[in-house]
Amino acid sequence: MATSHNGLFLNQRKYILDLLKEVNMRDAKPTITHLDSKLKPSLEGTPLTDIRHYQRLVGKLIYLTITRPDITYSVSVISQVMHSPTIEHLNLVKRILRYLKGSMGRGIIMKKNENTQLMGYCDADWTGNAIDRKSTTGYCTFVGGNLVK
Repeated sequence: MATSHNGLFLNQRKYILDLLKEVNMRDAKPTITHLDSKLKPSLEGTPLTDIRHYQRLVGKLIYLTITRPDITYSVSVISQVMHSPTIEHLNLVKRILRYLKGSMGRGIIMKKNENTQLMGYCDADWTGNAIDRKSTTGYCTFVGGNLVK
């Protein structure tokens, strides 16, 4: 967290560094996107031998979405297979981690202002999930121009 006359800047740079160290990816090559736009994840594939490791990583990424809403959709995709992840799903987690490595300085700014206007946005992708044809929805809420989740 950094403070200035403009407000607060919240990010989790140290958390990301610790996470990259934990999974031996500190030297990984960063990527500019967190998910391939043409991705069609499948339930088929080689199952992971240790799903607890996968679940722990996904849980840490879920926590990270508090200050990194840009990864929320990607994290929702990988969290849909928490009980039966495959090597392909672990590779998606690693791609998100490589994206985070290249964008550690990002976060949320909480502006200091007198405005208390409430605004909300939402979006939906009806039956867009290739695995189970379920819908995906998302929303964000702003109070005084500041994102609140």
